[in-house]
Amino acid sequence: MPASVTFKGDPVTLSGPELKVGDKAPDFTLQAADLSDVTLSTDAGKSRIVAVVPSLDTSVCSKETKTFNDAAKSDSGLTIYSVSADLPFALKRWCAAEGVESVKALSDHRTAGFGEAYGVKISGGPLDRVLCRAVFVIGPDDTLKHVEYCSEIAEEPNYDAAIAAAKG
Repeated sequence: MPASVTFKGDPVTLSGPELKVGDKAPDFTLQAADLSDVTLSTDAGKSRIVAVVPSLDTSVCSKETKTFNDAAKSDSGLTIYSVSADLPFALKRWCAAEGVESVKALSDHRTAGFGEAYGVKISGGPLDRVLCRAVFVIGPDDTLKHVEYCSEIAEEPNYDAAIAAAKG
């Protein structure tokens, strides 16, 4: 069953299952700003924070990604991905313009397979095929240690909980 989320108070329909803490993280293939592929095994053996955002070109997504970038800058042990359906070219432009170098910006534009597997792909309406805001912490054993589907897409996630789960 999909998670229940809203966008500015209106319900949105999500494709895919609602994942839970303790679930095995689904495999994925995402595209980095340099057009290389990043998969679940890319940073195997590390905890990874996967911050899912609708688009880096929105104020809340921009703030969220910069907040996680600051966390990764101050703790080199944190591996953080920012995942959206933005094109890799937009990711590269945005990261360069905003000085984001410690978060790996990744795109699900090719297949939307990540969005489906993680239950974050919006189906229908004005945000069709965009990803909803969510945060997953994948442990070194590829098990989900933290899952947060933000109940309101326009609101920020609980940064402290995600970082604590990644460090714990």
